[in-house]
Amino acid sequence: MSDGKRPKDLALGRRARNVGIVMAVTMVLWMGAQFIGGRLGLPARFVFLFDLAALAAFVWALVVTYQIWRRSQEHDG
Repeated sequence: MSDGKRPKDLALGRRARNVGIVMAVTMVLWMGAQFIGGRLGLPARFVFLFDLAALAAFVWALVVTYQIWRRSQEHDG
């Protein structure tokens, strides 16, 4: 690579970027679902499903972020 980055560093960067995108999109979709659910008067059980989906996405992001951190520690150590 001409910029001196290792392929593993680039892979970690791609994963980190994907985590950031997932977190941002999840937040926007969750806020939109809350807004639309309130406007349409959806029952609480449907709104709760949006909450669970957002929570699942954030847990996934946390797990992948931890994996990225561990791999970066292995490469630096």
